[in-house]
Amino acid sequence: MVARRVSYDAPELAELLADLRVEYATRYARDTANTTLTEVPPTDFVQPHGTFVVLVRSGRTLAGGAIRRLDASTAEIKRVWTTSEVRRQGFGRRVIDELELAASDLGYTRIFLSTGPRQPEARALYLAAGYSPGFDLDAAPEAIGRHVFTKTLRQTSSAHGAA
Repeated sequence: MVARRVSYDAPELAELLADLRVEYATRYARDTANTTLTEVPPTDFVQPHGTFVVLVRSGRTLAGGAIRRLDASTAEIKRVWTTSEVRRQGFGRRVIDELELAASDLGYTRIFLSTGPRQPEARALYLAAGYSPGFDLDAAPEAIGRHVFTKTLRQTSSAHGAA
């Protein structure tokens, strides 16, 4: 398994993002800017402010995600996804770890992310990865709406300063 940082128009992303659109449309049963992945411009994921990370095995992209600039010290995680055949095998966690490393390398010190109420797997992943919820964990997911999380990044020796 190889982790790569790629641009938003990289061929490795096409199938991954197409699958993500189908999943969102199925779970939420409606087309919105979020379910069609059009809520932010693709250029938000361009370095030096953002990037995509993909996990590739035998030439096939199996998982990925992205970061983009939220503010000078905060990156936002978007588009975390694993293909169905590798779920529950640690790929999502590896994507999160690689995105955190990329964010740190780009000079960010904090991560923000959100997920929808119909994505309990994502909620569990972010909690397990040490993210702090900005909502009541005991409330009904649909009553909360958007599930917001934050995390302060550990600084690595490869960080290049503020983004």
